[in-house]
Amino acid sequence: MAVYINDTCINCGACIDECPVEAIVDEDENPTGEEFHFVHGDKCVECVSHHEVPACATSCPTEDCIVWDKVGDSPEHRDDITDDMRVSQTSIIEE
Repeated sequence: MAVYINDTCINCGACIDECPVEAIVDEDENPTGEEFHFVHGDKCVECVSHHEVPACATSCPTEDCIVWDKVGDSPEHRDDITDDMRVSQTSIIEE
């Protein structure tokens, strides 16, 4: 599993700077052609072994921009994130 950046992204770059595995690219390198940042699901490790929570989500200034979703064939890393949260794209940032 990996994080997903939706179209509310303001392209500030905060998430790119915080990603420990360089899984996030800016809008110019987004393979979908959309005008916002993109997470390569096969590279994202959800910050397991790097941080307590995904660093991209904690650095993002836009509410509900970074969510959980099933992306590619990347393995499930975190037991505390349920399949329901991933499918519904529920925000991972608790308020």
